[in-house]
Amino acid sequence: MQELHAKKVPLRSPSQVMKLSRMGSAHAHRLSFMRILMRRMQRENWRIEATEFVIDGNGVGHAVYTAHTPNRTYSLVAFSHDLPAELRSDRVIAEAWDCTFTLFDGIPTPEDVKRLSQNVPHQEAGRISKSELSLSRANRSVRLWAHVVERLANGLQPDPQMINDVGYLMRTTAVYGSGKFGAADRQDIADRAEFAAPFQSEMLSVYLTRTFVMDLVEHIARAKGGEKAVVLDPVMRRQFGIGNSTGLGMAPFILNHPILLNNWVASKEEALSRVRTLSKFNATDQQRFTNLVIRADLNWQLWHSEHPLQLEKLAALRMDLDALLDFLASGPAVSWDAIYCWAEGNLSEEGCELVVSLLIESHPEFVDELSDCMSADETLDFRIRGEVKVGDVLAQIEQIYGWAKSLNWEEENHNARVWYVSEEKLEPRLGERFQEDEIAQYEQPLSPLRDVYRLAACLENENENGTIAEVLLTHPEHRHAARRVQIAAKYPYAEIRDNTICAEMLPIDMLRFKLSFFGAKHFDPRSDRWVRINMFAGAPYPQDLVDTADDWFFPPLPS
Repeated sequence: MQELHAKKVPLRSPSQVMKLSRMGSAHAHRLSFMRILMRRMQRENWRIEATEFVIDGNGVGHAVYTAHTPNRTYSLVAFSHDLPAELRSDRVIAEAWDCTFTLFDGIPTPEDVKRLSQNVPHQEAGRISKSELSLSRANRSVRLWAHVVERLANGLQPDPQMINDVGYLMRTTAVYGSGKFGAADRQDIADRAEFAAPFQSEMLSVYLTRTFVMDLVEHIARAKGGEKAVVLDPVMRRQFGIGNSTGLGMAPFILNHPILLNNWVASKEEALSRVRTLSKFNATDQQRFTNLVIRADLNWQLWHSEHPLQLEKLAALRMDLDALLDFLASGPAVSWDAIYCWAEGNLSEEGCELVVSLLIESHPEFVDELSDCMSADETLDFRIRGEVKVGDVLAQIEQIYGWAKSLNWEEENHNARVWYVSEEKLEPRLGERFQEDEIAQYEQPLSPLRDVYRLAACLENENENGTIAEVLLTHPEHRHAARRVQIAAKYPYAEIRDNTICAEMLPIDMLRFKLSFFGAKHFDPRSDRWVRINMFAGAPYPQDLVDTADDWFFPPLPS
């Protein structure tokens, strides 16, 4: 194992990494949640099997896929439907889907499956129980689905270019957990080792969904083609992931969970710091890193988007990869830290954040253990410490939020947006404060920067030696802002260093940031408020888990 420098490279500053433009350039990495799950499944030799597959030739019926861990079992219960084309929609207001799913805690009995069949296909309109850990649904990528079925039914493999262009046969439009619609609360499963890291039950649901979808498309092809039908080539099969359509519902999460946000970013930044601190760097290391860059370039070639925002980023990333390869070919890079410093000085934010992920990828022996640091008990710091002096709170505000003290909150540009919750679907929405009548009355507390400055304005009229508790007794409207200051003073990455309600704010930056921690790739924005992604593309299937190293995220080098 390599040695660390006596003097550790410091973690990057929150003022750098918590800017929305930097967050919106994030890439998946070894500490992404699907990577954490895959390593555990491989390390513990999970056994996954289809225990039921009762589906007809039209793709209608149900299936159960059970994952056996060392101590427990979990089962994906899948319901496949014959959905008319006119009912297929990725919007949250949809009421019917090609497939619906729940992750069951254990192995369901026939009575459980019957109960679930009466609820899961209805999603929000149905109800599940604490025996279920998640609720989800998915729609076919219609053109590619039809193409794959037709080709396999006729004894042929699909067109590789069509697979590259889309990358998945189905995309989920929601994966709900943590108590929604009757599912088990997070606290009910947080003490289980396999679910200690964030979003592990949801990632397991998506992984099993991918396995089911691939079995389903081959099953329908066999029903259509009979004896002449073939299954997918194993190499081609691995290329398929599960798509996902994600909208504004995901954005408020990182604002509502500041301690969890801190722990995610702090773990990633610690991983980067450890790699940059390594004292040895030789020709073998440089060639290994160069190979990773080449594989990232292959991944770039599979990344398609039609949105102007992402097209601009992809063009910059193309130039960044060329420049990085030229830099590595020009001579010895001297150190891992030198690679990062060169990237920071020469590449776009998109390119620099890709280099961060590649550096973290290079040394799993220093990185993977940090997956144990990414969860959080957010109740521990929820109580406001009322004994803190007013003057000390003002000093904390100056230290953490001082970069924004010149903003005039009376200007429409800085106060243009309103986060609210829709009445119909109880989903987060983003409105225009000065264009939509009376929308401000429904505003959610998702503008921490403005609210902290309202708190500061209040405190400036108080005795600096008084306590914050005394102020909040007469001004309880500032409690949530006082709590955020307290948390941000203790957890440096807890706060986004941008205005979340200004006219120029792009919600897509928050979506991409969170999805990068999920492990998503091929971000394809459809507006500044929703994005399509791909998950688990390239990952081993259950039968290949034990024999496949955790080196699947980027395409392999050409033979």
